[in-house]
Amino acid sequence: MEAARDDPNTNVVVKNVPSTAEAQYEPNLTSFVNQKCDFILAVGGLMGDATKKVALANPKQQFAIVDANPGKPAKAGDPGVPNIYPMQFDTAQAAFVAGYLAAGTSTTKKVGTYGGLKIPPVTIFMDGFADGVAYYNQQKNANVQVLGWDKAKQDGLFANTFVDQAKGKSLSDTLHAQGADVIMPVAGGTGLGTTQDAATGKFKAIWVDTDGCVSTNYCAGLVTSVQKNIADAVKDAVLRGANKQSLALADGTIGTLANNGVGIAPYHDFDSKIDAGLKADVAKVQADIKSGAIKVTSPSQPTNA
Repeated sequence: MEAARDDPNTNVVVKNVPSTAEAQYEPNLTSFVNQKCDFILAVGGLMGDATKKVALANPKQQFAIVDANPGKPAKAGDPGVPNIYPMQFDTAQAAFVAGYLAAGTSTTKKVGTYGGLKIPPVTIFMDGFADGVAYYNQQKNANVQVLGWDKAKQDGLFANTFVDQAKGKSLSDTLHAQGADVIMPVAGGTGLGTTQDAATGKFKAIWVDTDGCVSTNYCAGLVTSVQKNIADAVKDAVLRGANKQSLALADGTIGTLANNGVGIAPYHDFDSKIDAGLKADVAKVQADIKSGAIKVTSPSQPTNA
């Protein structure tokens, strides 16, 4: 939003308010309606219900949301909530690449993952990660195990919080004790308990959402990160809204590897430690997903329908 504000061709004023509890979502959104904001952005799948309720009550107000699509029609013939613009990310694709990389860098032949809450924006990462490991096993005739998530059962290890670093450390300690030497937390701030341990060399970690070498202080333990290009999606939406262009439900975006909406971060400190052959394989996997030669699926993949 600040990047849109700094665009010389617009006159954008940015306001923001943090919510420290779910009960604050609806009043915080309503406060921006009352301030007559032109564009109101909710961030996170947990804000879906509140965003839908406030949008229905204010049909002339433009809303947008990251990581959810609460406006989609519930049944045939239902118009949905057209004033909510969804920005979603097929992170299963990028997590698939990260899973392949994790399998290739594991020496124990066991890798792990855990989530913050059992919700689609979390489990989609875990699905992609598990499938990437499975693809590595298929291609290399290997037997790397995934601990913490069973895609077939859609069940696994969860912290039930996004803010408890001690819980994150506990869960990664459990996975490490079971043999995992690469661990991907999909748990927001809870995952910092894992990356802090990884930075000591205890095991390797993979961050999510952003490049962890930029957004955390624990780059030394990060092999890579599974990224969403949220910044570009939001900037584009704000600029379109400022220019009175359509931001309807049907126009929502889904970030993929092909459109640069998702991806994996540079290897940073691990660049010289990763075998050149594995790097080439990872690049090939990315290219094959982009071309459609590799199909990545998850029950949690987003749609605009």
